[in-house]
Amino acid sequence: MIERLKSRIENQNQETIFGIGDDAAVLQFPPHQQVLFSTDTMVEGIHFDLSYTPLKHLGYKAVVTNISDIAAMNGTPTQIIVSIAVSNRFSIEAIDELYEGMNFACKEYKVDLVGGDTTSSLKGLIVTIAIIGYGSKQEIVYRHSANDKDIICVSGDLGAAYVGLQVLRQEKEVFLVNPDMQPQLTDKNYVVERQLKPEARMDIVLDLKELGVTPTSMIDVSDGLASELLHICTKSNLGATIFEEKLPIGTETLATMASLNLNSTACILNGGEDYELLFTIKQSDFDKIKNHQDISTIGYMNEKSKGVNLISTGGQMLPIEAQGWAHF
Repeated sequence: MIERLKSRIENQNQETIFGIGDDAAVLQFPPHQQVLFSTDTMVEGIHFDLSYTPLKHLGYKAVVTNISDIAAMNGTPTQIIVSIAVSNRFSIEAIDELYEGMNFACKEYKVDLVGGDTTSSLKGLIVTIAIIGYGSKQEIVYRHSANDKDIICVSGDLGAAYVGLQVLRQEKEVFLVNPDMQPQLTDKNYVVERQLKPEARMDIVLDLKELGVTPTSMIDVSDGLASELLHICTKSNLGATIFEEKLPIGTETLATMASLNLNSTACILNGGEDYELLFTIKQSDFDKIKNHQDISTIGYMNEKSKGVNLISTGGQMLPIEAQGWAHF
């Protein structure tokens, strides 16, 4: 199986000296660069449900979620290592499909798959990916380096992935009652795709570099906006104020939330898996990003004593608490 998978993998980075085929991969990073490393595990029944998650999409998503961690450090992803544990209910063709999704993501983001491990599982599927990247000391961005009065920004729109999950769960319940029913997803393609096939915002990382903006702090929105903002505040020893009216949300997402009787602000604050970038910038950099169509300014950092608050559309100040992303 390893030889079968290896034959379909092509390296794209000059930093990859040797990939799959020996006891370890061999990498060579540019001089004066710091190495970034992260890892993530996805477990069947906890992080995904194969009754509505195609294996190809799962492979793509598993890679993208790790790339997002490197993006959140303002770095460049270069290699991944993939380890899977599979039960005997998965055929070799099913594993091919999983890796096809991974390979597609690797090509899309110019990342090399350079090794890993395959083993048996008594039940279910487990996918663990470790990712390697790099960045210069001057460009790497941490959670702990925001400053008082920095502007809080977020890429894209929020809440769609959480709503997409609710739609898929609802359709699964309908199917279990009546297996002859066809999924009703024609007007919900966007939110479903945001759940099954998210994208890492490397484009925002590159755009900020072109604009000459280095964020003062950054994190990816995997566990909900409230949780991620509190991470930045806690690590930076600061508070923050964000405005409900400035929270970015897509038209289709808003319509789907309404049809499911979901509160849009609650979904944005406490939903998960959007994989957008939440970051802070100096006030002097505002003019550089103010016309970017995919970056929203949603508030500002303040002294810790003022707390972390949301100003509602009605002008009420509400303390932000992180309920966070609960996997199943």
